[in-house]
Amino acid sequence: MFASVYCQHIPAKLSLAEFAYAFSPVVEEVSSDTVVMDVEGCTLRFGSHYELANQIAKQAKSKGTGGLGCKVNVALAANPDAAIHAARFCRGITFTAPGEELTCLGGLPLKALQCFLVGIEEKQATEILETLRLWGVRTFREFAELPIAGVSERLGQDGVRLQQLASGKTNRHLKLRPSAPVFKNSIELDYPIAELEPLSFILARLLNQLCASLNAYALATNVLQVKLKLETGTSHELNLNLPYPMRDHKVFLKLLLLDTEMHPPPSAVVAIAISCEPVKPRLLQTGLFIPLAPEPEKLELMLARLAKLVGPTNIGSPELLNTHRPDAFRVNRFELKEPKRKNSKQQTANSNQQSGSSNPKFEIRNSKFPLGFRVFRPPLRAIVQAEKGCPREISAWDKNRSVYGKVICVAGPWRTSGDWWRSDFWARDEWDVGVESNSKVGGSSPQLLYRIFRELSSGSWFVEGGYD
Repeated sequence: MFASVYCQHIPAKLSLAEFAYAFSPVVEEVSSDTVVMDVEGCTLRFGSHYELANQIAKQAKSKGTGGLGCKVNVALAANPDAAIHAARFCRGITFTAPGEELTCLGGLPLKALQCFLVGIEEKQATEILETLRLWGVRTFREFAELPIAGVSERLGQDGVRLQQLASGKTNRHLKLRPSAPVFKNSIELDYPIAELEPLSFILARLLNQLCASLNAYALATNVLQVKLKLETGTSHELNLNLPYPMRDHKVFLKLLLLDTEMHPPPSAVVAIAISCEPVKPRLLQTGLFIPLAPEPEKLELMLARLAKLVGPTNIGSPELLNTHRPDAFRVNRFELKEPKRKNSKQQTANSNQQSGSSNPKFEIRNSKFPLGFRVFRPPLRAIVQAEKGCPREISAWDKNRSVYGKVICVAGPWRTSGDWWRSDFWARDEWDVGVESNSKVGGSSPQLLYRIFRELSSGSWFVEGGYD
């Protein structure tokens, strides 16, 4: 038995097919205003077929959750195409017994015939219907009473299929409309869980189901959200933002357990909900002579373990800050950035420009007195003897290096300051100094160049680094 639902005025944000899934899992979306579903076996839940039709019409009128807020036509028939015609052209609830399709559909005009249901093109169907009009055939019943042999000889197999459609005797399978994939899962626990080990079993079950749904649609995810409902009525959220799309439930479980150990919920858990944002998996093809990189899953687990040891703010990729503060940087999470591909027009223009230039241009760099600067991290705390604010002798050391001697030449000072509105503001004076070395080369003592600075807030001196 098949049931068809027709609604002419559907609200913009609602779907008739989604409404039909509340009554049967086998649904065909004929058009935006018509669906047909297989209701065989649904009587065990809703009662008789007539009670099912009344329940569909009643649910459609409701404006709450699961309703459409408008009237619909519902038709029940043993043939899906007969149910579709009855729902579209008969108001209210219509029930057609098997073998009595023409009792309901016989008086319909031929122009109401939905020819696309049997796979006939509109142009061919128009020609056949025009021929029937010239013969004086006006209704479904008159077309169904014509001899099949004569229809086949004069109208061909397309005419025979249209006659079966008008008679309500077509035999076809429904073209199922797959339901929208839902990548979320939840569970309510019978007893509160306050330990990590039993919680891991529940998380493993939910993640296994979630990753199975991703595999079914050939998708992956790089954003995983876990919401824990606590015994106190509050909620605790865990979020995983992965730089690489994955769908391995074992990796997700280990990452969530590590995150839960770093950010444990304040009380016992009574319900768990997991959701993700599906994305296309990232496919890579390596060359024959390129060494294999570590697997993204293993790398992500290693980074999670390191973050647990040293803290999430102390692992990642350093980024310089847009400020004059010396050595100002922050640590960002590792991210995969796809290289921008040049379009064909831009590549052609670049090649033409390169081929058209006869004299290549070379960039001339100023290589006069090149110096390299070695930064001491952390800077060496120093004892500096100054005369009228100018350093004259310096002494600094630690376990690995030492700087001491008389200052032969000096340049500076240069004052830098900033972030005066913050508690960690900085203000210091910097000098470049030449310090006399104790070792002698050719009878003279060479000088070593260093960068030193004095913090104005504390008056302490430091050696920031040396020039090579």
